[in-house]
Amino acid sequence: MARYIFITGGVVSSLGKGLASAALGALLQARGYSVRLRKLDPYLNVDPGTMSPFEHGEVFVTDDGAETDLDLGHYERFTGVHARKTDSVSSGRIYSSVLEKERRGDYLGKTIQVVPHVTNEIKDFINIGDDEVDFMLCEIGGTVGDIEGLPFFEAIRQFAHDKPRGQCIFMHLTLLPYLSASGELKTKPTQHSVKELQSIGIAPDVLVCRSEQPIPERELEKIALFCNVRKSCVVPAYDLTSIYEAPLAYHGQGLDQAVLDAFDISPAPAPKLATWHDVYDRIHNPEGQVKVAIVGKYTQLEDAYKSIAEALTHGGMANRVKVKIEWVDAEVFDQGDAAPHLEGYHAILVPGGFGERGTEGKIKAAQFARERNVPYLGICLGMQMAVIEAARNVAGITKAGSEEFDHEAGQKRFEPVVYHLKEWVQGNHAVTRKADDDKGGTMRLGAYTAALTEGSKVAEVYGATTIEERHRHRYEVDIKYREKLEACGLTFSGMSPDGKLPEIVEWKDHPWFIGVQYHPELKSKPFAPHPLFEGFVKAAVENSRLV
Repeated sequence: MARYIFITGGVVSSLGKGLASAALGALLQARGYSVRLRKLDPYLNVDPGTMSPFEHGEVFVTDDGAETDLDLGHYERFTGVHARKTDSVSSGRIYSSVLEKERRGDYLGKTIQVVPHVTNEIKDFINIGDDEVDFMLCEIGGTVGDIEGLPFFEAIRQFAHDKPRGQCIFMHLTLLPYLSASGELKTKPTQHSVKELQSIGIAPDVLVCRSEQPIPERELEKIALFCNVRKSCVVPAYDLTSIYEAPLAYHGQGLDQAVLDAFDISPAPAPKLATWHDVYDRIHNPEGQVKVAIVGKYTQLEDAYKSIAEALTHGGMANRVKVKIEWVDAEVFDQGDAAPHLEGYHAILVPGGFGERGTEGKIKAAQFARERNVPYLGICLGMQMAVIEAARNVAGITKAGSEEFDHEAGQKRFEPVVYHLKEWVQGNHAVTRKADDDKGGTMRLGAYTAALTEGSKVAEVYGATTIEERHRHRYEVDIKYREKLEACGLTFSGMSPDGKLPEIVEWKDHPWFIGVQYHPELKSKPFAPHPLFEGFVKAAVENSRLV
């Protein structure tokens, strides 16, 4: 039976609950415990799949096809535990489930209310997999006091009340603002946040206090006294130069020990932190630097490409170099020359995305990389743009484009070498989709197998000819153009097992040019960099010696 840690936030959002949860999970693993992390989001969207990246950052996809919050990416990167559909839920999904049961008559004619029906649904969700791990960490999105979050707070209060004493604890993350005018840290926002939490029946066992300044002992004592928490359970959390310092930093401040003490686990197993010391060393002692351009259209918000940025960092760690990422807006050279914007970079990455905006710039980025022998990694849409570039400029299909762009414009302008994916095989059954289906959850989602061509660059990178990677797309390169494109040198080096869907393309006469239909960044970790990103950064290092 699992022990439960509920992580809540107060004062302001974006304090780092997800990172604190992930780091705590890693520290509990280092002490020999098994963990699973979950995210409970109060927004009414069923999932973040239909949200703009500007609204919610990237969408993280699990092996079993769930579109989830980007915090699940942090959970995976820090613990190596693959997230599942049952590790992410929103108010929208909870209410949808309750209303479906009401329509079926499952509630036997009762009046449906937030308490107990909605809260029971949340508790049932939290309880999934109770017997699988030692610790279940559940992060509640938003901050205490948010009106949409109240059913979740009530649910976790009830959940802890229902469980045996000592099986659940609450960890609350707050902010200690520093007022430069008076030269002091203010504890009052934290006191008010805890008071708000207590008013709904939850008393925090551990307080994590974010601060830009060192927290004096007297302030820690004051917080402990007025928030009714033991001083050893008031844990400072300072700004870090890298998120991967978090496990060591939190351990140094006693977070994992405070949590174990709250559960009355004594003596606690000693932590084995060699992996995180190695990660720290690789981050802070690079032996060189490479510049990589990410050519996208959501460049104003780095969280839109969070997993890609982290995977590049992991690739740099594997090669003992620092990867300096520069965000290049593809729209800037949609109608102009890409060279002035891309010269001087050691490698170019074009990520996924949706819609036509910025695509001409991405096509020009692929052309620049191909013609200048610059290492190129195209992911999802980035692969499709590389294929369109090859079709237009090498294979002579001058009107090559994507059915997605014609569908968006409402008129036929292109010869669609990329088309709307209407059918594919998932497991043992066929999945069909229409262009006018609902947007949410209708893509090719989750882990699929790909067969790699022996002797190809990508097979060399993976060291294997069969791989499994996560997908999130509804458009696909049309296989009928394969023969014409391969005759020009663009090899289809990875295919679905049935040979119908292109998964990987590469230029055979290029130092390192690979496009993949899936999202390799979702499986990369600091202690296990994804082979594509490790190889991509290695190619950038080799290119840097030639520039």
